[in-house]
Amino acid sequence: MGVVAKRSSMTFYSGSDDHFSHRVRIVLAEKGVAVDILDVSADEHNAELADLNPYNSVPTLLDRDLVLYESKVMMEYLDERFPHPPLLPVYPVARAQSRLWMHRIEREWCPLVEQIQQGAKKDADKARKELRESLTGISPIFEDMPYFMSEEFTLVDCCIAPILWRLPILGVELPEKQVKPLMSYMERVFARDAFKVSLSESEREMRS
Repeated sequence: MGVVAKRSSMTFYSGSDDHFSHRVRIVLAEKGVAVDILDVSADEHNAELADLNPYNSVPTLLDRDLVLYESKVMMEYLDERFPHPPLLPVYPVARAQSRLWMHRIEREWCPLVEQIQQGAKKDADKARKELRESLTGISPIFEDMPYFMSEEFTLVDCCIAPILWRLPILGVELPEKQVKPLMSYMERVFARDAFKVSLSESEREMRS
């Protein structure tokens, strides 16, 4: 976990069980940022949030006069605003590769999570199968490096970890013998102090 930064005027409007909000909370915790976190449920109308964000959605980050309402933009902003510890590689090629992995997670895994949570049973079952197969397929990636394609914990891990944490409530059971490297990766990430700090009460209950 990063060194605690100076007192911040930040407010973070967060969904307590929303994985997009969770990824930003991980970054905040890694950086040790002082922030007021306000939980906003999906069916709750928050007048203040509606005034800040034209989509009235979470996550939303308020930093003085700056309002951000896209999770990847928030994550990169926080990484630049609080540079220690860095969560993106230093070199442009490696940074671009990290951003591309984040984009792929957004395009390939996040829609499956949404389908499982909100789709009809047939569609949800299909999405569970696809997510399980995709995770099983990438497991060997973690054999050579402790984090996702990296020796260091990065923003890519911040995007992956909330999805992996939710696998039990998503009903996605991994074939443990085939995904040992992935299981080891999950243990490493979930054991990080910042990850533990990032969890909302409802997220803690997901694995209690």
